[in-house]
Amino acid sequence: MGVSIRATGEPRVVVVDGVRTPFAKSGGPLARVSAAELGRHAVSELLARTEIDPATVDEVVLGNCGTPADAANLGRIVSLAAGVPRAVPGFTVHRNCASGIEAVAQAYYKIASGMASAIVAGGTESMSEYPLLWSRGLTDAFVEFQRAKSLPGKARALFRVRPRDFPPRVAIAEGLTDPTCGLNMGETAERLAKEFRITRQAQDEFALLSHERAVAATDAGRLAAEIAPYYVPPRYQETLEHDFGPRRQQTLEALAKLKPFFDRRHGTVTVGNSCPVTDGACALLVMDESRARAEGYRPLGRIRSFAFAGCDPARMGLGPAYATPLALDRAGVRLSDVELLELNEAFAAQVIACEIAFASPSFARDELGRADPIGGIDRSRMNVNGGAIALGHPVGVSGARLVLTLLKEMQRRQAGLGLATLCVGGGQGAAMLLEAVA
Repeated sequence: MGVSIRATGEPRVVVVDGVRTPFAKSGGPLARVSAAELGRHAVSELLARTEIDPATVDEVVLGNCGTPADAANLGRIVSLAAGVPRAVPGFTVHRNCASGIEAVAQAYYKIASGMASAIVAGGTESMSEYPLLWSRGLTDAFVEFQRAKSLPGKARALFRVRPRDFPPRVAIAEGLTDPTCGLNMGETAERLAKEFRITRQAQDEFALLSHERAVAATDAGRLAAEIAPYYVPPRYQETLEHDFGPRRQQTLEALAKLKPFFDRRHGTVTVGNSCPVTDGACALLVMDESRARAEGYRPLGRIRSFAFAGCDPARMGLGPAYATPLALDRAGVRLSDVELLELNEAFAAQVIACEIAFASPSFARDELGRADPIGGIDRSRMNVNGGAIALGHPVGVSGARLVLTLLKEMQRRQAGLGLATLCVGGGQGAAMLLEAVA
């Protein structure tokens, strides 16, 4: 599934601007901020920065994975909370880690088809608020207790509860475990590390690079250009201005001391060379280019093509290697034409495995049915401002964040073509090519 170069007469689709909240590790300074509030902050700031009349927005679409029980359609709830008129509809999309980029793709579809000319797209996620779930036994007992009409009936319901019924299920642990292959996301990274013979040192070195680049980008103000600071509850006296994750004092020695987390006896994947569980939100203004220019905007960039692809859920980290060649083909370009690349860092092992797969003739032949490999990745052009290992990975948001970070950096460097790509839990990949506008 994907979109190719536009047909003659089809509207060009551009990203006018974007903004995001600071990202913070789950349980950190944004732990008490709901996904709805995070999204409201991002969308409100986007509307203010672009000065677009909210009544002229055709739709709001947001990615989200951990849907809150009290905010079932976050796209609509965030839209209203951000001051978008109630006549403007909103909806939510869920494609696991690619939910944010799926929101951008949905905006493209509607604008390219002529059904809309301006859409707010992005994602929001509070992984801190993923709940604990009661066991089935305890839930059944509560239901029976509520329905009982007599005191003995209520007592019988309670007496049926067993000690094994009390421990709750952790929603985030279940959500990050694939039901088809039975592996959690970290275990899939361990599988890739073994398959591609990726050493612990190589993973730790990559993680260190992510932190070093993120710290440098923060100090230079490059990331600040895409961040709307947030006053931290409950006292609202502290302002979170930067991402919470990048570590200034990170060293290889400190990373080497961490024990494997997903395979404690033989593993190499640790919390240090994996992305943290994260809270955050991001919003982009996607428009028909002709309308954008008529209203005086200078877009960040144009959506050239995109693609989604499926792969083995047990090797989900290779998703970019399946989606990227489709997006490249649909744009009529090669990887060597891409000047900047954002590849989401779910795990260092997963990114390194993608680097190997991209350059591998045997992977191209056996997995993609292609005569030539996708091409080698130049690490000096990939994740130049750090990636999710340092910045964080709020799962429903990261796809939109990759697009925003990439476009801002393309503008700074006057780069002509960029690629945003990420792996997706459940065995998928997403890739989007973005090009500069004159």
